[in-house]
Amino acid sequence: MNYMPYDTIPLERYTHPDAIMYSTEAGRIGMTRFCYGLPVRLENFAASSGKVMVLTTLSGALRHADGRSSYVTTEAGESFVVDFTRRTDHWLDGDDRHLQFNLTIPKDLIELTAMRWLGFVPDDDLWTCRLKIGGGRSTWMPLLEHAVDAITRAPTRAWRERVGAHIEEALCSELLLLWADAAGVRLDAATSPAAPHYVCAAEDFMRTHAHRAPTIGEVADAVGVSVRSLSGGFRRFRNTTPGDFLREQRLNGVRDALASAAPNQTVASIVGRWGYANFGVFAQAYHRRFGELPSSTLRRSRRHPAPSAKSAGGSRF
Repeated sequence: MNYMPYDTIPLERYTHPDAIMYSTEAGRIGMTRFCYGLPVRLENFAASSGKVMVLTTLSGALRHADGRSSYVTTEAGESFVVDFTRRTDHWLDGDDRHLQFNLTIPKDLIELTAMRWLGFVPDDDLWTCRLKIGGGRSTWMPLLEHAVDAITRAPTRAWRERVGAHIEEALCSELLLLWADAAGVRLDAATSPAAPHYVCAAEDFMRTHAHRAPTIGEVADAVGVSVRSLSGGFRRFRNTTPGDFLREQRLNGVRDALASAAPNQTVASIVGRWGYANFGVFAQAYHRRFGELPSSTLRRSRRHPAPSAKSAGGSRF
């Protein structure tokens, strides 16, 4: 697992670390449980990693830079969220009893989840907020416990990949809700920039015709604008491109078709109807997006009901 480069500085002289670290993955999300065994400061996190981190305190306490020349303290059951895709002066101090459970999430994965669930990507009012979530009666800690329990109990690698795809979706969607609520950002389409008619019409056209993979030129012609105007509209009002939007609709369409396939249908027949000529390239794109191969989705739809993210098992922290 690729965690993230950063600097570690002991806060007491002549001390030696008694560190532990355990890591696993749920889809593309890294899960790490660790402590250093002494007071420590972490700083100079690498913005080039393209990651968002959710740093959850299991015991002890940590102080986190809040971006306003001050700090926020997290104690057991509380998490702190930081977007490291931009240059940041974030640091954190852990006491000698600190024990952490951290999620390392690719930023583009959260953006894809936002597009899938909301239809738009939140702006910097959300991403620039470094803040605390969880604690009290929050749903966050029970979800983390369920995620760890589900991943560690997976009996096979294939099962683990299937479960990981669902856990990935559950964690990203819940994080968006809690992060936005704590930051005071509304996640409804009415608060996103008002997109012009041609952008909305293009989205409808691509959803309807995703199975035949129209070119972006065909989409632009269908809504009466140039390719350049269409691309500019998507970048300004949707923070994506028409091509990326269409690819997402096509992957989702194939996934839905696999999940509801008839007994006599095969992966090849379903993928072929969606116009994918190179199955190997498609399978790689599908695996990157959903954390499993198309054949795994088809088998699960016939043999294994999808696990519910709302049913919490015993804690595996």
